[in-house]
Amino acid sequence: SPPGLLLLTSFLLHVEEGRASPMRLVCDNRLIQKYIGEAKDMEKRVGQCRALPALSYPVVIPLVDFSLQQWKSKSNETKWREILCDLALLVGAVAGAEGQVTEECGAQQLSQLYRHANSFLLLLQTFSWEAGPWEPGCSPRSMEQTHVTSIFLTYRQLVQGKLRFFFHDLAKDLCK
Repeated sequence: SPPGLLLLTSFLLHVEEGRASPMRLVCDNRLIQKYIGEAKDMEKRVGQCRALPALSYPVVIPLVDFSLQQWKSKSNETKWREILCDLALLVGAVAGAEGQVTEECGAQQLSQLYRHANSFLLLLQTFSWEAGPWEPGCSPRSMEQTHVTSIFLTYRQLVQGKLRFFFHDLAKDLCK
């Protein structure tokens, strides 16, 4: 079964009615470590693909670097909305790159990355906050990119950075 389906299923099995409670994903640190490992593996595998040309048309990827000090000062809802914006932009970038990469190795890796990133996007959209549901249309800091490997780097940095710290922060409240 595709890894994204496993992620979504493992999440949905731990959702309480009404308000999403991603207990296992948030409380079991091994899961986020697994996803970080998968992101690193995908990045490594796409780096091993031969003859990956630059994209003819640049894709827009989010800038996912952040200051830990600033991050800690944000509410969990603000962090959630920021990650959703980054993921939505990244999923769009992967889709845009998929249409341009014909080389089999690169196309396979992009397809896998799309499934992973889109699963996180769908999963995080199920979280609910008092302020209401997430609405697309945000504009995160971003840049144009023509190198496929940069898309994978961005995904790994997002999972390893903002997502990991977000789950860590949620765990403080949910996993007592």
